[in-house]
This record gives sequence, C-alpha cells and structure tokens, in this order.
Amino acid sequence: MTSASDRFSIEIIQNSVQAAADEMFSAMQRTAMSAIIYEVLDMGTGITDGNGNLVGSGAGIPTFVGMLDKAVTKVIQAFPGPDAVCDGDIFMVNDPYSGGVTHLNDVILCMPVFSGNQVVAWTSNAAHWNDIGGMAPGSMTTAATEIFQEGIQIPPIKLFSAGKLQQSVLDILKANCRMPDFMEGDLWAGVASLRVGEKRLSQMVDRYGADLFIEALEEYLSYGEHVTLAALKQLPNGRFEFTERQDNGLDYKVSIQISDDKFVVDLRDNPKQYEGPYNLSRDGVVIAAQMILKSVTSPHTVCNSGSFRPLEVLTSPGTVFDPLHPAPMAFYYETRIRAHDLIWQALAEVAPDRLPSGHFSSICGTMIGGVHPETGRHYSIIEPEAGGWGGSLEKDGNSAMFSACHGETYNCPAEINEMRNGILVEKFALNNDDGGEGQYRGGKGICMEYRICSDNAWLTAAYTRAETHPWGINGGSKGSLNYIEVLQQDLPAERYASVSGLILQKGDVVRIVTANGAGWGNPRNRDPEEIRGDIENDYLTVEQARLFYGYVDLVKQRCSLL
Repeated sequence: MTSASDRFSIEIIQNSVQAAADEMFSAMQRTAMSAIIYEVLDMGTGITDGNGNLVGSGAGIPTFVGMLDKAVTKVIQAFPGPDAVCDGDIFMVNDPYSGGVTHLNDVILCMPVFSGNQVVAWTSNAAHWNDIGGMAPGSMTTAATEIFQEGIQIPPIKLFSAGKLQQSVLDILKANCRMPDFMEGDLWAGVASLRVGEKRLSQMVDRYGADLFIEALEEYLSYGEHVTLAALKQLPNGRFEFTERQDNGLDYKVSIQISDDKFVVDLRDNPKQYEGPYNLSRDGVVIAAQMILKSVTSPHTVCNSGSFRPLEVLTSPGTVFDPLHPAPMAFYYETRIRAHDLIWQALAEVAPDRLPSGHFSSICGTMIGGVHPETGRHYSIIEPEAGGWGGSLEKDGNSAMFSACHGETYNCPAEINEMRNGILVEKFALNNDDGGEGQYRGGKGICMEYRICSDNAWLTAAYTRAETHPWGINGGSKGSLNYIEVLQQDLPAERYASVSGLILQKGDVVRIVTANGAGWGNPRNRDPEEIRGDIENDYLTVEQARLFYGYVDLVKQRCSLL
C-alpha cells in the first residue's frame, strides 16, 4: 500500500514530468534554425513511459503530440531485445508507414531514459523540416503519385549510438536535402530538446527511485482512463452517422457508437486511397478521433494515453484513411482535418455545449520558395494560415485563429518573413466576405498578401473547404470559402484551391483568403447591440446588417448609425 509520503511524491513526479516536457519544448523553440519551428511552432514535444504510452507533453500542434507515442512504440518494436537500445541512443523516423504518422517532412526523434539496465521512459519530439528531398522543392507537390517522389523515407533508425553521432546517417540526410544547413540546425535543436528531457527525468528517478517513478506514470495513465470513462457516462448512448460531400465530389462517411465504456469511430466505408498525395495514415486517423473524443469528454483536464483507452477506430486497408504503401501523403493534413470535421459534425447535435458550428477547417498550408534577393540563399517557407471559427450556443466564434488540428501555433511575423525569406507581407486583415451570420456569428477569416521580391519563385498549396462551406447549426448561416488568388503583372487574377510549383516573378502578389466560420442560431435572433458592435468593428457593413439580420431600423433607432 502506498504511504502518505509516497502519495505526495507521486503527485510531484506527475507534475514534474509535465514540467520536463514544457522545458523540452522551450529548448527546441529557442535553438531551432527554421522559422516554421521557432516562430510558427510547427512542432511538438512529449514524454512516454518505458512502453511508449504518452504521459506528458509540451505545447505546439496537438496532432504532433499525438504522433509521439505511436512513433516510440514503433521504435521499440523495431529494436527488440535487451541490448538493442542503449543509454545515449537517439532514434529518428519520418516514414508514415512505420511510425512517422504524417508525411516525410515531419521528422520524429526519441531517446530512452534508463535506470540501471531498464528503460523507464522516453523523450520525444517532432518538427516540420523545410526540405527532405524528393521531386519538388519543399518536398511537397500535388503531382506526386508515390511516396518515393516526396523525399527520403526514414524507418526507425539510430541517429546516435551510445551517445555517439552516426555521421554516415547525417551525411545521407544532408545529401538528400536542398537546404542542408537548415536541416542540420533543426536536427540539433531536436537533439538538445531530447537531452534536456532525459536529464530532468534521470534526476527524478535518482531522487525518488525507479519503482516509484514507474508507479507514478502508471497511476497517471489509469487516472486519464478514469476521467474519460466518467465523462462518457454523461453522453447519450447510441449510434450517430454522418456523410459529407467533399470538394472533390467524393463522399466521406463516419459512424460513431457511444456506450458507457466505449467510443467507437467507424471509417471503413470510405473511398479507396488516392493516386495523389492526399492520403492519411491509419495512425493519423486515430489522432483525429482522439482529438474529438477529448473535446466531448474532458477538454480541460488530464490528457495522456490512458485518456484514449476507451477509443476504438475502425478503418479499411487500401482506403484514403488507411492507405497501402507506396501511396503518397504530402498533403495528409487536409484529409486529417476532413476526418476530424466529419466526426465533429456527427456529434455536434449530441454535444452542443462542447462543439460549435463549423470553422474554416483547413490547414491552408501555403508554400513559397525561391532565392533571397539580397543574400542569394535559397528559402522555402510553409505557412499554416489562420481562419474563422464557428459560433456556439454561448458566443461568437473566434476570428483569425488556427484550425482545430493545428492547435497552439502562430503566424510567422511579417518582419521575420521579410528578413529571412525576402518577401513582403503587404496586407494582413480580416476577411470581409459574406458568411457566418447567426444569433452568434462565425469568426472572420483573414486576407493576407505576399509580394514576391525575386524572379523564378514558386508557389505550392492545397486548401480544402474551397467548394464546401463551413456548416451552420440551428439555423446559422454557412461560412465562406478558403482560396488563393495570384495577381501577376498585367494579367487578371487567377483563383486556386490547389496549385503546385506555380512560377512567380518579382512583383507578383499571392493573396490568401481563409473562410469565415459558420453561424449558430437564426441571424434574426441576434442582439441589436451585438450588431452595433459588429458594424463599429468592421465585421459588418450596414448593407450586410440589412441583408442578413433585418435589424437596420432597430439599429438606427438605438445606435444612430444611419
């Protein structure tokens, strides 16, 4: 039986593990070379127990955190036996078919933590690398028909053996990268992060002993499961189904079965895998389901692998949600957020107090590359864009926030983009397109303009919700659409949802427009004071207020705006 003093120590260990994961995150952010990591925070850090179960995580992208336990588990499977893993080893993987989960640009590193001869924990992180080889700069192109065209595939391998760098591995990586200096800088930032976490965990084990450390982690996982099971009992039992037509004309389908002890997501009846790079690994689908489960059960409390023990995800091999090698996956993230949004819609009526109307629901990843006009160095940027969130039964949706799958990330400051990449950010404003009207309106998307400053630059992007609008609830209006406009000199504007390797010249402008979130409730029920605020804050024009809300006379009477 655990003593009172041990109970106190267990609480300290559990909180210290979280603190160590946060310190890992800070170390990686502060030492990375690429702005996509140190500014946007396209990264994640985490700590697992000795078996690969997530017990603590830093900030960043929640779907990146969700990758880490799956990658560590595959590393453990790839290196079985008592002597296969040694103190000081560091492993890496990016292959989505063998633990990498997402696409080849996202590289995962992990490191064992020993107590004597026993692995008691792992530290791990993931980050997007600017270039990993392949047929196109930035390693992402809509033209890919197999993963071999998207860059170098790294199964679970040792980068460090007993603390010693495997130089041949690093040489291979640099030889396959168009920006080897950035790649190496980001790699060492990841290594530093792992070592910070390993040091902190080793200090805990030395202080409290391996047995109590392991007990603390096991208890924490059990607590995560207990919280989810208790919350499931508060949801209505039953089967909930939903089908949505996608931008490409195909239907995605989901069936969800909720009971007091199970949350089953069935995605088996879906289209076959794509020939192009829009496939999502089965592990990626599991992460999307994990995020929704957490949202409707216990969004404000503990989150670890134990939280997801009641979850079961069903997929069919050879489909878009469970592709077979060598299907390409560069733009997996748009399919992942489609799966996430599909499950969300199926449950929106079940949990109206926890799930708002549809948001812009796209990563809107925008890649621009070329040669810096002043330094002559190659640059390659990828920017996830912010957009509008849907209204809820209590309040308006947020404006200019990142998507549900992209979590705690940020836009790259204009000053950094202009200095590091040699482009100009000429506009960053809210989207004034119609859409999202309701008793509680959807938040606004953005309009951002990049001006190209050197010849022979290139643009690659793939947006969804470019044809299918964000969905309203309880009479709320649908949101607007995501799209790109390219303004080239003396030519009419060209509009895109998907574009790959489009050549741009000096002076051309790339305009990003992200969707307004959908509304909640009948627009005619909106409080006139809220409409007044919308007009004063430029969310609405007077004409839009007249058209969508029918409150112009009342607004005039109360606010003297006309």
